[in-house]
Amino acid sequence: MKAKFKTGLEKKPANFAPLSPVSFVRRSAEAYPDAPAIIFDEQVWSWRDVFFRCRKIAGALRAAGLTADSTVAVLCRNIPAAVELSYAVPMSRSVLNMINTRLDAAAIAFILEHGEAEVFFVDSALADIAHEALLKISADPIVVCIPDPQNAGAVPGGENYEDFIEKGEPVAVDDIWPANEWDAITLNYTSGTTGNPKGVVSHHRGAYLNGLGEAIEWSMPMHARYLWTLPLFHCNGWCFPWTLAARAGVNVCMRAPEPSLAVELIRRHHVSHLCGAPIVLNMLITELSTRGEKLDPAVEIMTAGAAPPPAVLQAAESVGFDVTHVYGLTEVYGPTAICAWREEWDTLPPMQRAAYRARQGVNYTVLEELSVRDPETLREVPPDGETIGEIMFRGNVVMKGYLKNDKATKEAFSGGHFHSGDLGVRHPDGHIEIRDRSKDIIISGGENISSIEVEGVLHQHPAVAAAAVVAAPHEKWGETPAAFIELRQGACVGEDEIIAFCRENMAHFKCPTMVSFIDLPKTATGKIQKFVLRRMIVELQSGSVAKLSGIKEGGSVGNNA
Repeated sequence: MKAKFKTGLEKKPANFAPLSPVSFVRRSAEAYPDAPAIIFDEQVWSWRDVFFRCRKIAGALRAAGLTADSTVAVLCRNIPAAVELSYAVPMSRSVLNMINTRLDAAAIAFILEHGEAEVFFVDSALADIAHEALLKISADPIVVCIPDPQNAGAVPGGENYEDFIEKGEPVAVDDIWPANEWDAITLNYTSGTTGNPKGVVSHHRGAYLNGLGEAIEWSMPMHARYLWTLPLFHCNGWCFPWTLAARAGVNVCMRAPEPSLAVELIRRHHVSHLCGAPIVLNMLITELSTRGEKLDPAVEIMTAGAAPPPAVLQAAESVGFDVTHVYGLTEVYGPTAICAWREEWDTLPPMQRAAYRARQGVNYTVLEELSVRDPETLREVPPDGETIGEIMFRGNVVMKGYLKNDKATKEAFSGGHFHSGDLGVRHPDGHIEIRDRSKDIIISGGENISSIEVEGVLHQHPAVAAAAVVAAPHEKWGETPAAFIELRQGACVGEDEIIAFCRENMAHFKCPTMVSFIDLPKTATGKIQKFVLRRMIVELQSGSVAKLSGIKEGGSVGNNA
């Protein structure tokens, strides 16, 4: 058999380079060296500044002995160092592990040990929780403290961020690429359906493609001005550090998404784009509505997580936000599906238009396939808007797999597709819509909460015989955990005590905001019927408390938001 298109036409240095988002930083530094890259408080860093500092950080990491198999953990709010490290760690060829700043010490300790962090960068504002986590592990990573004038904390024994940077010789401009585009670039932990989180390993190729995908799907212009209301630990800021580098954009940093400050920064720095969970959208709508103000020109906002209610989307338009609804998971680099707007929808009534905008939509250009399939046969369900199947992904922006978890990786990739665990339908126009979560994950303020983890804590209380946790709609957070508890014979306990117990034993954002004491509904085989509990939530929140006939005397039903 002839091979005329192969012989002598192999890959060569001149016609092939590993795809990596580090190339975006280099390009912006060369094409727009004086353009602003990062703005924070009264400070401005140019793309020339950022590229030089990142190469020095990369040099310092290599000098410390880190390799392509090394993990660099980062516990940091949305300050400039978090952006720099998003660029510098991949330039060093080691693996970036951004840690959720809302986790408790035990969860942080698990991540540091499981990921085998060799260097741990810590924001001074988070020094206490980081120190507590370090005391729980046997490893001894290099600790680097990132100072903030507003927070004087420091981890004992840690070295100063700027001093660490000065140890490094800038890595050569042509030496920032990985050896292979399939090499790991990030390690992100997701709660999944078990108490301990799973480590999602992503690669340079996927980060490069989804970084461009965000720009394509959002039609982001050059020099877009982006406000960091989305935590950089959320799927690496949904790849937006790399997207902004590709567009020579501006990272407008803020320590936390405080609504009045966010509105001030939007106006002061002419912010054009921002992202966030529905709670962030709600906060900003409320702030502007209270002020009686409307943004002009309109600001683009991308939101994901639980779909915003149509009334919220309509309110967003009224205060000057142009909302783009997206969908994704940590395992697919963040958003990889988008509600692709159609001109014919512009003339629909406001509430119907908002209902269309709340759907999860179609695949990103850089994702090969987004489908809804029967999880057993893997056949696609008919596009009738009624037949429910599992949402699945296939393509270059799907993770490498779960770190040290072959079983979970094989299950997630069975049949040649990534199984999301989300149940949905496909409409006749091709757009998908989530109908339920098969894994009972609760999305609260953009954070994933494992119902099994919460149930595990509840079962530790001596009065609890059995417990089940489901998502309850919440005006502020989108969803919060609702706990249904079956008490031990003769036990007496109230809602406040249960919530206080949870707050002592897990991160506060994971704790139930509603506790009901009932005889748990079960199947003949003893399996708790969570669909019955979800129906109870609907009845309770609609005011039909009388329908909750299983509530025991002496128990309580309420909301402790």
